[in-house]
Amino acid sequence: MKLRKGDTILVISGNNAGKRGKIIQALPKSNKVVVEGINIRKKHVKPTQTAPQGGITEFPAPIDASNVMLVCNKCNTPVRIKINRLENGERVRVCRKCGREVS
Repeated sequence: MKLRKGDTILVISGNNAGKRGKIIQALPKSNKVVVEGINIRKKHVKPTQTAPQGGITEFPAPIDASNVMLVCNKCNTPVRIKINRLENGERVRVCRKCGREVS
């Protein structure tokens, strides 16, 4: 998976298509990402000692990584990325449109 925590993404399919957000958590084993403000779900929580109020809480649920595209921070457009190797063997992500390194 070429997406990382902190990347800005654009949702390309589903109920939240067209929205942008920042990745909170990347789940590479299940090929999913958690994005702030996207795919918000509600959970009914019973009162406990740690949460005496209980009630309904909202949280962002994971979305499949195939439904999002990385937004290049240089050209500010949703792009595909490729991985290049530097001379020292380090792997870097590169924007396919502008050719610059994606940080």
